Amino acid sequence: MTHVQSNSPASAARRSPAHDDRSAPGDREIESLEEFDRVLASGTLAGHRVQSVDLTDRTFALLSTDTTDAVFLGCAMEDAADAKLRAGGALVFPPVPDLPFDPYRGALYGPDELFARLVDTGYEATPDARTYDWFQRTKADGDIFASMLRSIHDDAVSDALDEDLAGARVVGIMGGHALERGSAAYAGAARLGRRLARGGLTVATGGGPGAMEAANLGAYAAPFEDGMLDSALELLAKTPHFAPSVTDWARAAFEIRRDWPDGGASVGIPTWFYGHEPPNAFASRIAKYFVNAVREDGLLARSRAGVVFLPGAAGTVQEVFDNATPNYYGSRGGPTPMVLVDRAHWTEHLPAWPLLRALAAERPMAARIALVDSVDEVPDTLARLGAEEPA
Repeated sequence: MTHVQSNSPASAARRSPAHDDRSAPGDREIESLEEFDRVLASGTLAGHRVQSVDLTDRTFALLSTDTTDAVFLGCAMEDAADAKLRAGGALVFPPVPDLPFDPYRGALYGPDELFARLVDTGYEATPDARTYDWFQRTKADGDIFASMLRSIHDDAVSDALDEDLAGARVVGIMGGHALERGSAAYAGAARLGRRLARGGLTVATGGGPGAMEAANLGAYAAPFEDGMLDSALELLAKTPHFAPSVTDWARAAFEIRRDWPDGGASVGIPTWFYGHEPPNAFASRIAKYFVNAVREDGLLARSRAGVVFLPGAAGTVQEVFDNATPNYYGSRGGPTPMVLVDRAHWTEHLPAWPLLRALAAERPMAARIALVDSVDEVPDTLARLGAEEPA
């Protein structure tokens, strides 16, 4: 398979925003061995925070460098280095053995990491599935150590997400997990994701299956010729749902990624709270959380370019009003655009629109909400809502 590269917004859609330079003034976080060596060349590690870097080959450097007030989070190191750091005033949080996840991670997940071993062994052996199993075993056992590990992990993911999205114009696309591959609605969500990505926006979704996967797929397809998405939709339709086999469902996505490598970038923000719903493989960067409330609020708060609500059930209704509340009170600054798609769904089946409109009446957010009939109207509506001045 081939794809077209250019200097158009389509090709830019698969590049991450210009926020990968971790050497900015005031940035004390070290998240790779390359960063460690670069900082080390300055002559001191004092006051820095080192996250999940294997330092077993840097013992001499640690023994001979000032590490006053430094913090080492989950860094493998020799015993001599560990003892010197502690004696010199550094805080050392050692790696936690036998965990299927890294609570101190310094970067977002990628699909290859979460789905490792999928092809050879099946989904049950992947880090994603094993982490969900750990969560199921520990979420209600009252063990403060397990809850602390979950909290540290989620905070580290939030930190990585903020770094990843710095400077990006993020648009959230919300919708139900039950939407099947092969349906017209799935294809519509994919076309929407592609169009928004080609327009220079960073597409962010809840990171799961259904409408979320479709939007991430569309962003992935943005750099390619239009026929690529049509072919991908046809191939994916052969495995319409993650039930009964997550393995078959996920393998189909990785076959698309194999045949059309280096697709466009987007973000998925799923949760192990709904661990029976696997993450999708088309989001290039995945911020996966244990605590669903942190995940929901974080996704909506970062979607400053607006949020699109495709038809969904209880989860999507919750997201509508989770987003409406800060817009109503102005707790995150000025209101951001909200576009509900499918008039019949949001006025008859689940009539969230009349309530949303009533809440918005005579408030600044009234100029930031819209109800449209189809996904084709969304990009222009987002642009209009973003340009209008609230009352």
